[in-house]
Amino acid sequence: MYDYDLLVVGSANADLVIGVERRPGPGETVLGSDLSVHTGGKGANQAVAAARLGARTALLARVGDDAHGRLLLDSQRSAGVDTAGVLSGGAPTGVALITVDPSGDNSIVVSPGANARLTPADIRDASAQLRASRVISAQLEIPLETVGEVVAGLAPGSRFVLNPSPPVPLPAAILAACDPLIVNEHEARVVLGASVGDDPEEWARALLALGPRSVVITLGARGALVADDRTTALVPSVRVRAVDTTGAGDAFTAALAWRLGAGESLVEAASYAARVGAAAVTKEGAQVSFPTAAEVASLAGAAPDPAPEPHVTAPGQTVSTPGQRVSE
Repeated sequence: MYDYDLLVVGSANADLVIGVERRPGPGETVLGSDLSVHTGGKGANQAVAAARLGARTALLARVGDDAHGRLLLDSQRSAGVDTAGVLSGGAPTGVALITVDPSGDNSIVVSPGANARLTPADIRDASAQLRASRVISAQLEIPLETVGEVVAGLAPGSRFVLNPSPPVPLPAAILAACDPLIVNEHEARVVLGASVGDDPEEWARALLALGPRSVVITLGARGALVADDRTTALVPSVRVRAVDTTGAGDAFTAALAWRLGAGESLVEAASYAARVGAAAVTKEGAQVSFPTAAEVASLAGAAPDPAPEPHVTAPGQTVSTPGQRVSE
């Protein structure tokens, strides 16, 4: 019996957000809106998103002993996340500087702060939490060697989900543990480390050849391509009016990881995650925008129903699905 449906190992940041009419060019200054401070970080985002949906969730992270760190801990606890694994001190809390334009698109610069001090030793000290978790999700806003230690400490029967963001080439041991590896187009190209064409199915085949047990490639308005050694399927996106895409990819990943742990197929879990990501972009901010299960259910009429059947398209075939772009 697992104590947690999902353990998220990753970053926790304070998001400092400014709205702009357009993002500045090199050497240019533009005026923006009043500064707003939100709780964020890919790890903390995923934990809150999963807990809001009803998953028993824990977070393993590091924050500073400062006001931003206390803000993050309060946010996690209010969402129902177990924060026993959140360490404090060693550096200031990580900060993300975010600009959001009128279309909802964002640009982000991150100062890792305490996130960079989450060490392999911290993971070994938390081995009991890893063993008590059905699914473990990680990202790359913490050191790569720390993610490697997570993989080394996985318990038999647990499932590992990785979104390699920001992307770097990945060691074979980490790739082999991914089930799935979740990437967007940019991340796929970096992980592959080679020139690839424009066909997402080509990317999926190339990624699977590196060792992951399954792959999910998010394609914005076209949805998400899911693939393993048996099937390939395109999961359509959901049409919504985007207000702010910050954190939408984290909400998608958290929902996918949770539903996979609950026994759903990759296609079923991705279909649900698409609705979660769509709901998240309809509000401003990251964690404050993440939907409850009831809010996701309200989008069911706009989502594919029933879940799309797995299929294999011809190499080079383009499949388009209407919808609003959802970015990570």
